Amino acid sequence: MKKQSYQFEYEEYNSMEELNAEDALLLKLAKEETIHAYAPYSHFSVAAVARLSNGQIVKGTNQENASYPVGICAERVLMSTAASLFPGMAISTMAISYKSSTIESNKPVSPCGMCRQALAEFEDRTAGAIRLVLGGETGAIIVVNQSRQLLPFNFGKEDLEKS
Repeated sequence: MKKQSYQFEYEEYNSMEELNAEDALLLKLAKEETIHAYAPYSHFSVAAVARLSNGQIVKGTNQENASYPVGICAERVLMSTAASLFPGMAISTMAISYKSSTIESNKPVSPCGMCRQALAEFEDRTAGAIRLVLGGETGAIIVVNQSRQLLPFNFGKEDLEKS
């Protein structure tokens, strides 16, 4: 038996004022974009806003459905939009924020497991690390330098290849 460990570093900021101008702008846009989410069931509106490697800004929001498995998270909406409008283009930085009518939005939330898997594969297929800027309406902000860090044992195309 061999014991192993996994850890990663991230940055934590007290407020948007501490962020660099580009990250602050993306997070501001994500906060504003939550109004376009469709979340009548959870009342948990999420928005993701990204800067692509070509400088373009792409946005996405969560879209719920009464048949819950049919809904889609903001991060995957954004990646689908980016891949459709700018095929093969990497995402440099993605900011994610949320707003809720039932709880206080005062801390960062991170992508769900399904989105973590999708983010890792998007990084693979575009050969670019995706920085994540995570924040609520208020409170601390977390910056992760590569989304893959959130899912160290992801399932990928190499797992489907014959050895």
